[in-house]
Amino acid sequence: MAAQATLHCLTGCAIGEILGMIIGTAFGWGNMPTMVLAIILAFFFGYALTLRGILAAGVDFKTAFKVALAADTLSIAVMELIDNGVIALWPGAMDAHLDEPLFWIVLAISLGIAFVLTTPVNKWMIGRGKGHAVVHQYHH
Repeated sequence: MAAQATLHCLTGCAIGEILGMIIGTAFGWGNMPTMVLAIILAFFFGYALTLRGILAAGVDFKTAFKVALAADTLSIAVMELIDNGVIALWPGAMDAHLDEPLFWIVLAISLGIAFVLTTPVNKWMIGRGKGHAVVHQYHH
């Protein structure tokens, strides 16, 4: 269950990260504004994926939003910290462009590391009845 919750988080984070980097690059933004946008979008898509499932179960938006915040905030925050930390520390990664293999290789490695290190966080939360344990009650 923890790995599945982390994969769910990873999907939203990856969508947001890649979209943020594409937008930042397209507008010629520097590294910092592009990274901020990517993080914001990672949270947005992470929450959106959880909301989609909860809303499909017939839960009202206000309740679904509260559940998504409670279930995903720590997981997404850890995922983003690790993912962006790896990218920021990897030599040349911050200056790599979308058309360069280094960009995609480091992004894949950073998301892989984030998955491995975030799974225990989700396991810990689920073990305490928090995180995706709360979301699970809304799935049929």
